Amino acid sequence: MRPSGPTSTSTTPSSTTTPKPGPDLIEIGPVEEQLLDETKERPIVAALIDPEDFSPKRAAEVAVKAVEAGVSLILVGGSTLANQGRLDAVVRSIRNHIKLRPGHRKSRQVPVVLFPGNITGVSRYADAILFSSLLNSANPYFIIGAQALGAIEVHKAAIESIPMAYLVFGNGSATSFIGQVNSLPPSKPGLAVIYALAAKYLGMRTLYLEAGSGAGEPIPQETVRAVRKAYNGLLIVGGGITTADSAGKAAKAGADLLVIGNLLQSPGYEATLRQIVSATKRR
Repeated sequence: MRPSGPTSTSTTPSSTTTPKPGPDLIEIGPVEEQLLDETKERPIVAALIDPEDFSPKRAAEVAVKAVEAGVSLILVGGSTLANQGRLDAVVRSIRNHIKLRPGHRKSRQVPVVLFPGNITGVSRYADAILFSSLLNSANPYFIIGAQALGAIEVHKAAIESIPMAYLVFGNGSATSFIGQVNSLPPSKPGLAVIYALAAKYLGMRTLYLEAGSGAGEPIPQETVRAVRKAYNGLLIVGGGITTADSAGKAAKAGADLLVIGNLLQSPGYEATLRQIVSATKRR
């Protein structure tokens, strides 16, 4: 409950009283705290599962194998998802099948976190949500409109919210098309830095640099490195990371969390995913 201000016996005018922050302010929750704790030691890897591409059964199978490969987080979402029931089914199936991460010193559960592309990306069965704003969209809907509409669903679901700024680079991806972005040139670090600083000053504790779903190339090291110098929150990098080499470069440039998505649909992805996880340990 928020402080009610001075009592009737107080001589201090109520108009000069500054109430203390209450518990409703967005504080760091257990999932975010876990991610911050793990990334203090080394960069970590997340597996991104799009419900449009995976049935609930297949999503659970991939999630289990990803955990066995060493990922620290399962993300669920996509830019074109429109079926709320399918999202719920996929999230529930994943949560029912993944167990404690094998061999981890703290025996932590791998969290299932939503990565929504629109208001249909909210599920009450998830552990948390990346509550993001697409800062470089040309459409205010993706900057604040969808967030306002989806906020009530997040509130009703009572799931942990992680404030995040989202930046999309390059052209030609579904993300850039759907999000109507003013695409950032991957080779222009200075443009990425000004958005990173804006995210920082707006109080967004997490920043996601996205090359786009199915991107042919990951975000260049120099761009990640420049953003890292300007932004001290949790830095996520995704898109085009399909090899141990590209993962290692992103980790060395300063990424805290690498997102692996399209690779999960390729034959033999398990071996490559293990190599990617191992590469992040060598930052």
